[in-house]
Amino acid sequence: MQRIEKKVYPVLEMSCAVCALNVESIVSQQPGVISAAVNFATNTLSVEFDSDRITPEQIRAAVQSIGYDLILDETEVTEKQEEFQEKHYKILKIRTIGAWALLIPIMLLAMVFMHFPYANWIMMVLTIPFLFVFGRSFYISGWKHAVSGQANMDTLVSLSTAIAFVFSLFNTIYPAFWIERGVEPHVYYEAACGIIAFVLLGKLLEEKAKGSTSGAIKKLMGLQPKTAHLIKDSEDVEVPISSLQPGMIISVRPGEKIPVDGVVTDGISYVDESMISGEPVPIEKKAGDSVLAGTINQKGSFLFKAEKVGSETMLAQIVRMVQEAQSSKAPVQRIVDKVAGVFVPAVIIISLLTFIAWMIAGGENKFSYALLSAVSVLVIACPCALGLATPTALMVGIGKAAENHILIKDASALEQMRRVNTVVLDKTGTLTEGHPSVSDFIWAIPYLEELRNLLYSAELKSEHPLAIAIVESLQENDAKIVELDKFESLTGIGITFEKSGQSYWIGSNKLLSLNWSEKQSGLDKKIEELQNSGKSTVFFGRDKELLAIIGITDKIKKTSVEAVRKLEASGIAVHMLTGDSTQTAAAVAKALGIHSYKASALPDDKEKYIQALQADGKIVAMVGDGINDSQALARADVSIAMGKGTDIAMDVAMMTLITSDLMLLPKAFSLSKKTVRLIYQNLFWAFIYNLIGIPIAAGILYPINGFLLNPMLASAAMAFSSVSVVLNSLRLKWSKLK
Repeated sequence: MQRIEKKVYPVLEMSCAVCALNVESIVSQQPGVISAAVNFATNTLSVEFDSDRITPEQIRAAVQSIGYDLILDETEVTEKQEEFQEKHYKILKIRTIGAWALLIPIMLLAMVFMHFPYANWIMMVLTIPFLFVFGRSFYISGWKHAVSGQANMDTLVSLSTAIAFVFSLFNTIYPAFWIERGVEPHVYYEAACGIIAFVLLGKLLEEKAKGSTSGAIKKLMGLQPKTAHLIKDSEDVEVPISSLQPGMIISVRPGEKIPVDGVVTDGISYVDESMISGEPVPIEKKAGDSVLAGTINQKGSFLFKAEKVGSETMLAQIVRMVQEAQSSKAPVQRIVDKVAGVFVPAVIIISLLTFIAWMIAGGENKFSYALLSAVSVLVIACPCALGLATPTALMVGIGKAAENHILIKDASALEQMRRVNTVVLDKTGTLTEGHPSVSDFIWAIPYLEELRNLLYSAELKSEHPLAIAIVESLQENDAKIVELDKFESLTGIGITFEKSGQSYWIGSNKLLSLNWSEKQSGLDKKIEELQNSGKSTVFFGRDKELLAIIGITDKIKKTSVEAVRKLEASGIAVHMLTGDSTQTAAAVAKALGIHSYKASALPDDKEKYIQALQADGKIVAMVGDGINDSQALARADVSIAMGKGTDIAMDVAMMTLITSDLMLLPKAFSLSKKTVRLIYQNLFWAFIYNLIGIPIAAGILYPINGFLLNPMLASAAMAFSSVSVVLNSLRLKWSKLK
């Protein structure tokens, strides 16, 4: 039997998008690995594997065999990755500053003081330490990849600079070879050093920009405090949160962040949960109430018992979901990966063809032109711009969603949403508050305390929101629990039970129609009045007799009408599904301005409704919050769960709206369109850059206007192309969602 695990590990030592493909390829080839995806923007490997066949250590060994590494330790993994990236950034910064400081005298000698005595020898002496100190990482990486039969951007940089240096070294030591043939022996030390310096600068700017794209994760991680006040032997002891265990009693002082999830045991206070739930008003917390990690205590103080710690807290789960989503790949990225996979070998071939073409038709200075053009082709080509185009946009988009209380499970959902033209909304808990309360209690027979207690005891066994409302109402009337002989739940219809040899039923119109045959005068009219007013009706009966009619109101959310209007205005058709009667559904739909709806819908009916829309060519998003919505959510093209709903709905859904505010739905659609627009902008410019840049570097303009691209300028263009893609993606960070 397989033991499937899915993990996200930080990857170290990647320098370009082709590196990400190399890591992904080697991991995918390992026995026991089901799927692997590497995201260059986040420097992470998302891997699904059978732990009975392969271990994380074996996966790491495979990655190390091609020159990279993984962080396997899952404790404080984000902090460790940030620590490594910060260290890497500091080293890169020192190398970049040093490279530019040494490049300046080399460029002055090459361009201003070229007739200075022994200028070529001085440049050679300066270039050797330059390449071996500041360019060392490119040559080491290029060699490792060559040995393993692979290539990446470092291959292009090391190959181009090595060719330029070796040619210049030959011309410095043995200039007579060219002079005897009537050709001036040029040197290109400044080009070799300039390529390294510009690439280092580009990498530095790219790392800085990439760091900004992970701002959402950093904000979420920053919500959790580092320490907690543990009550131990009646004393308040400050301890790191990593030492907390379920069952421990923790003290929270005014203004402090709550360290882990738990339940209040003593004290009263108000807690600001807006960072998790989006609800702006602080919520009162007293004994028995739950509290969440990362939320902020207000003026009071209290004690609470830890229930979920470490990776089990809701905050940790949100962080993990965002990280996994940012590590996932959108369908369009698969196409880009195929292009990037053959990019470097193709560029090397183009460079060789360029050299050959110049040697055939280059005229008097054909060798110099051939060398310059071949080197320029190698350094201007940029697989990073292609590799970063999709993941950086998705990373910023998913982070932006998290900041707006929208959790996205998979990148494909964000890409797919822009195609949705039909939204199907569940009524209870989605369009309405989801906190129904009993407004009418009509007994069809003389009121009996015994029947009240039976109704109370049966509804206690049901998890339906309407059952909870009935229980709360009966509790206020001091209902008592009695033992039932038999109990059965009828999904989407209601419940049946037996007591003292008699059969009872509680449920919807459908259950009423199946059981109520002995019609009692005047009740039909009362039922119609309740349902026409938009109230949900629950019926309580015994055998063929109706005992009580219960009218339940569930207020429409303040933002539901506006959300429906916005969706309709953007060209998205809105439908409503509910288990309520036709009259109730019609009243709610009218209040919301929804024209298409289905009443008395069971879970199967909801799924069939989605299927019918899809058969009609619609791209459907389903929004729900209950167990009875899970089938429809699984069937929809895009599934969206309300965060205050059931765990099963959130497990099935591709996206979760953490708050109860339905206005997040139009924002999610807006974000999808903006993110996908950015992806295609990035891909367009990345492809155009390479399609235009490589022919220019090869010398296509030389016959027209005599222009030949300097390799140093080519490296500058390459360096800034990937930076521009990241900066374009970052525009979404400051964009306002409507």
